[in-house]
Amino acid sequence: MVKIIVGPKGHSKTNRLIDAVNAAVESSKGSVICIEKGSVSTFMISSSARLVDIDEYDVTSYDNFYSFICGMLASNYDITDLFVDSTLRIGGRDYDALDAFLAKVSALSAKSGVNFMFTVSTEADCLKPSTYASCNVQAV
Repeated sequence: MVKIIVGPKGHSKTNRLIDAVNAAVESSKGSVICIEKGSVSTFMISSSARLVDIDEYDVTSYDNFYSFICGMLASNYDITDLFVDSTLRIGGRDYDALDAFLAKVSALSAKSGVNFMFTVSTEADCLKPSTYASCNVQAV
């Protein structure tokens, strides 16, 4: 399943994501991963979750980002949940590219059984209708 928390900057999307990461750590029987841009949430996320600073890996597009996620799943078979904060800052503000990326992640989630959650700092109506069709979108 792919969930998206969408809303303007400053509407507690990151706090919701952090709460979801910590809840997943408590219930998961596998690995929980949180990807963010910069080391913002280091002290708020359980030390049992793997926190990844995407800036360390020179990811600059949604294609790069999808490949990065696939590489993580290929190298660690027991990932149950993968969370991403600041999705637009990682891949860019191209909503067509974001939609294509999320469609591929949705297919990957169905195939692998990994749960994904992304935060997207924009108005909910900026997302494509197909994004709503392939993902569980929660507007804040």
